Order: sequence, then structure tokens, then C-alpha cells
Amino acid sequence: MGSTGDYQLLCLENPLLDIQAECDESMLNKYSLKPNDAILAEEKHMPLYAELLSRKHALIAGGAAQNTARGAQYILPEKSVLYIGCVGQDEYADKLRSACSAAGLRVEYRVDESQPTGRCGVIITGSNRSLCTHLAAANEYKLDHLQSPKIWDLVKKAKFYYVGGYHLTVCVPAVMALAKEAAENKDKIFMLNLSAPFIPSFFKQQLDETNPYWDYVIGNETEAAAWAEAEGGEVKGKGTAEIAVYMAGLKKANEGKKRTVVITQGTDPTIVAVQGEGKAREYPVRTIGAKEIYDTNGAGDAFAGGFVAGIVEGKSLEESVDMGQWLAKLSIQELGPQYPFPKQTYSKA
Repeated sequence: MGSTGDYQLLCLENPLLDIQAECDESMLNKYSLKPNDAILAEEKHMPLYAELLSRKHALIAGGAAQNTARGAQYILPEKSVLYIGCVGQDEYADKLRSACSAAGLRVEYRVDESQPTGRCGVIITGSNRSLCTHLAAANEYKLDHLQSPKIWDLVKKAKFYYVGGYHLTVCVPAVMALAKEAAENKDKIFMLNLSAPFIPSFFKQQLDETNPYWDYVIGNETEAAAWAEAEGGEVKGKGTAEIAVYMAGLKKANEGKKRTVVITQGTDPTIVAVQGEGKAREYPVRTIGAKEIYDTNGAGDAFAGGFVAGIVEGKSLEESVDMGQWLAKLSIQELGPQYPFPKQTYSKA
């Protein structure tokens, strides 16, 4: 099943304007942040955004699934990818729209007049990045927007739904509406990204509600370990491959479609487990020299974008993983979750 250029892929999550700046450890310590982590902002973090803006900075259309959507559209034919989320009525929302338009990504935002557009402070220290997110308007997405005639018509026409796990902190009914739509149609696919360790750790109930519907679930080794810790029982404390196999074997709402679990491990091989196989596969990553790495922010989002594009195009698991690794390799040579222009064309490793 290849992309036909009629918005086959629909992505849902939290659109954010990334404010990126290179800093040192003192900035991390000031706001009690870890060098390579992602958290939701508390009151003590609110001054961070102005402080980042006062430094040499970059503004980038962010939010994990929006990064992934831009990445998938980078590879797929024109008019293949649609992104949904909630923004404020302000200049930052306009910047997001402009950036997405330049990337060829269609957006259908819900506009909230009471909250500003969400922001993500990105503190870059060396090759690490710490993300501190103030959701603001992104936290105001509503099911009625998804189910409005215009948007639901787009939902019905799409064949692939990709949801970032961060949205489980916002509007679970919207996530479940897409999950059930996929489960009720044998030709539709539901994909979810674990997004960050705090999702399985602190939003386990919401995540558990979605897991019978996962056709594909994507994460990294830290997120997989956090999921196993929260799940408990026999999977707690297991290695990444064993966790992937366990996740793949969870009960499914639509048993006609096997679940696939994809776990990245930085420079270590990517782990893939398919329901019923009993053993995980390993795919080595594309090599890159340390001097070529400019910024790892969004590397996981880029991997997901390439991988999902492969699935939409009907590629094999092996080639889809390689497409993800190819796009991630391109992304980490750019500032933030961006992709090089002129546009490059994927070729197998």
C-alpha cells in the first residue's frame, strides 16, 4: 500500500514552538533539569522561556508528532500528511503554520482564544538536549474538533493514524476515537509513540486504555524500561528485547492485525518485535562520526517520521527501520528537529 498523496497519514498531538538555545550545566541546575530528558513545565520553570529568548536562539515548529509529521512528509509524495492539534490565536501560531506550510505539511489546528500557543524550551548542552514543555493551548484540544464534519471526513479518508504519547496528557477521547476507527477497519493502522519515560510512569491508566489498539508502538530503550517498570510483574527489570516481545504479545482489539514494537537504542541496534514471533529482531543503525552530530533534539521524532513513511509506502519492516535511521541521521546534523534542504532522497544503506 503506497501513499496516494491524498492525506493517507493523519497525526495528532501537541503543537509547540520550540525555543532552542545552547547553554551550559548551570542553566540545567537553575531549573532542576536533566541534560537529556523531557518534562512538563511547573511554575518554577516559567521564567525559562524568556531567559532562552534573551540568548542567541532558534524558533522551530515543534511538538514531537509535528516533527514526525514533517519528517514523513519530507519523504512521502505531496499532500500525504495531515497534522491536528491546538494552538492559540497569536503570532507564534502563525509561525507554526508558516513553517509547516514550507515543509508541505497540512495542519488543521483547533484555535483556543484563552491560551497562548504552547512552547518548549530546549536547552542544548553538547550533544544532549533537555526539553521543558509548557503546553498552554496545546493542552486545550477537544474531541469536538476531531469529530467536526470537516475534520472527521479527513479522519475517514486517512488510512494511517499516528499519535504521540504526549497527547495522553491532553485528550484521551480523541486518541481513542482514532484507535477505535482503525480497529474497526482492517485496512487502517493505528500507531502510537511512547514519547517520554513519564508517560508510562505517570499516565499508565491512559496508556493502558490505548494498548489493545496498538498496531505499531514506537519508543526508545529508556521509555521501554519505564513502561516495564510501571507494568510490573514478569516484565519488570527485563532487557529491551524481552520488553519488546512482551509488549508485542499484549492482547489486541483487532486480532487480525499483528502488533509491531519498535525500540530505538541510540547508536545500538534498533529492536523490533512482531506479535507471535517470540523473538526480537535487531537492525544496526547507520554510522555517523561524532563531529557530524550537531543537535540530537528530535532524533527520535525523525526516526519515527522515516519509519512511518516506510509503513505508509508499504515497505518491509527492515527497510522502514532503515528509512527511520536515514532520516534521523540527517536530522542530527541540523539545528533542532529539522531536515536538510534542498531535499535529499532516501537510498538503502
